[in-house]
Amino acid sequence: MARLIGVGDNTVDTYLHLRKRFPGGNALNVAVLAHRYGHPAAYLGWLGKDERGALILHALEQEGIDASHCRVIENAPTAYSTVTLVDGDRVFGESDHGVCALIDLNEDDLEYISGFDLVHSSVYSNLEGQIKALKKASRCLSYDFSQTLDEEYLRRILPWVDIALFSLADVSPDGMDQLMHFAYDLGPSLIVMTRGKDGAWVFDGKHLHHQGVLPVEAVDTLGAGDAFAARFLVETIDGASIPAAMQRAAYSAAECCKYYGAFGYGEPY
Repeated sequence: MARLIGVGDNTVDTYLHLRKRFPGGNALNVAVLAHRYGHPAAYLGWLGKDERGALILHALEQEGIDASHCRVIENAPTAYSTVTLVDGDRVFGESDHGVCALIDLNEDDLEYISGFDLVHSSVYSNLEGQIKALKKASRCLSYDFSQTLDEEYLRRILPWVDIALFSLADVSPDGMDQLMHFAYDLGPSLIVMTRGKDGAWVFDGKHLHHQGVLPVEAVDTLGAGDAFAARFLVETIDGASIPAAMQRAAYSAAECCKYYGAFGYGEPY
């Protein structure tokens, strides 16, 4: 059974219309959700010594996630973003990377990371300067580029990535096709592309696989993409076929839309 560690970003998603805040962040969410799908998981990131950081650490403890290598930094804020919902879709407002922007992995961190089957990070994790070291410590490195399409950035990061993930709801089909081949040619063995209500595609260099979304009465779509990523990654590493992994991932993404936040733990603020 695959062991996964999320390395990098965390945040507190502040829902203005609900007056509640929820733990989140791509690397954090993928670790927590992978654990919910039955896989040993850990998270390594930097947090501030404040209420938001305490919320995240409490959620990790409750979920049984190993956070032993996280840093709690004095006199620096935990990252946050503000969120409103429009017809069930998330709309982000003000945000601050906070102490996440200061992350700096040491040799002890990298040795710890090397014990996992899958390492997951993201474009929000501020680890571009350490991507080579992170790759060297990783048996398999997945990286979520979100909507980042800057060619210079992609050329810098993709050669060190094994599984690349993109969110392409606003990209044309032709643009998606061009990106898919461009990204694959730079080194990853799998390119995962989600397109909101149109579903997801995975390219393995020979075949392009598609999975549609599953019908659900959505309360909140925040975290759905991370749920898809977490389930797809652990299923793939465990040996599932790409179509089977995508189908299970679509189910997990649909389930995530039934509640607020990426994995719950909302508190009033």
